[in-house]
Amino acid sequence: MKKGMSVQKLVILGVLVAMEVVLSRFVSISTWNMKIGFAFIPVAAAAILLGPVEAAVCGGLADFLGATLFPIGTYFPGFTATAALTGLVFGLFFRKEQTPQRVVPAVLINQFVLGLLINSYFISVLYGSPYKALLATRVVQSAILTVVQTAGILVLAKVLQRVKPSLPAMER
Repeated sequence: MKKGMSVQKLVILGVLVAMEVVLSRFVSISTWNMKIGFAFIPVAAAAILLGPVEAAVCGGLADFLGATLFPIGTYFPGFTATAALTGLVFGLFFRKEQTPQRVVPAVLINQFVLGLLINSYFISVLYGSPYKALLATRVVQSAILTVVQTAGILVLAKVLQRVKPSLPAMER
């Protein structure tokens, strides 16, 4: 087993981090308490192509860089941690196959545990907003994003199955 990351994996990871920053900061609908967009796609791609650790790095690094270079609000490391955990969850579930039986639970954990419960708590701490009231407004976002992410990841997995053979051989 090779130690470290190959140049190919590093380049793919760098491109996916850059894509996530652009999708998150410039192609998402963001308010102080909600965010709807397609920034999950590069993190899911990292999970499928590279594995759980690299997907966690993709999510966490992209969140940190996006918050530092293009701030939407106050930087809070808790959001970076949940972004990294999102990549880790995707990576653990998508490591071998990306069937609906694996995609749905990964998306549900990310949307309802990391996004709804934990990130809502962080928002309530940052902005002094009542936690239960935030949950009520953000549950709709989580439900919509669950459907969008599930469909998006299943389509992404099919596309990447076609593309994967043309990528250089990468150990996971």
